[in-house]
Amino acid sequence: MIDLKGVDRSYKTGHTETWVLRKIALTIEEGEFVTVMGPSGAGKSSLLNVLALLDDGWAGEYWFDEAAVHKLNRKQRADLARQRIGMVFQSYHLLDDLTVAENIDLPLSYKNLPAKERAGMVADILDRFQIVAKKDLYPNQLSGGQQQLVGIARAVVHAPRLLLADEPTGNLHSTQAREIMELFKQLNKQGTTIVQVTHSEENARYGKRILELRDGWMTRDERVEPMSTEVGAK
Repeated sequence: MIDLKGVDRSYKTGHTETWVLRKIALTIEEGEFVTVMGPSGAGKSSLLNVLALLDDGWAGEYWFDEAAVHKLNRKQRADLARQRIGMVFQSYHLLDDLTVAENIDLPLSYKNLPAKERAGMVADILDRFQIVAKKDLYPNQLSGGQQQLVGIARAVVHAPRLLLADEPTGNLHSTQAREIMELFKQLNKQGTTIVQVTHSEENARYGKRILELRDGWMTRDERVEPMSTEVGAK
């Protein structure tokens, strides 16, 4: 599904150039559940932003299925992301002037779906996340944990082929965090490819592969045994 070849990313401040990704070579097969770990500043979020097609400032080759992303213009990349990728942001990225239901509906608005079908999908996900009572509230009326749940609901409502998550449970209490990771596990079983960035060893155990970044370099790529169904379940 994903193939990165020699991907570099740097930022310039005056005469200083800081590298956050160095010569990244990475292949992710469809249906994998991959965890990206490493210390703060290692390049984890930078890698996720490249994969999410949110960053245009990198060099190298990026193949998404048959698409040569490095040859696409910004509009083509945005269209590809809207159709195939779901993103859970560490800082939520909810739209303040939209209600919870409208925020969740946003990815569906880019697809050619009847309004009734979209409304049904939003209703289902509101029920699944137990936030029906919050559907008419705005983000500034929600706690951090509630905003995180809405952000995750928005990312998965359109059943993306690739789900990217940046510290997806960072603002949730332990019970909610386990429920979200169990949801990710089920989505993965149903065929969704997942790449998560986390500092949590417990969250990492839900996946089948761990990548580690340090100073922008890939220093580990290891297959692991995922957590059994019984461990961490409700």
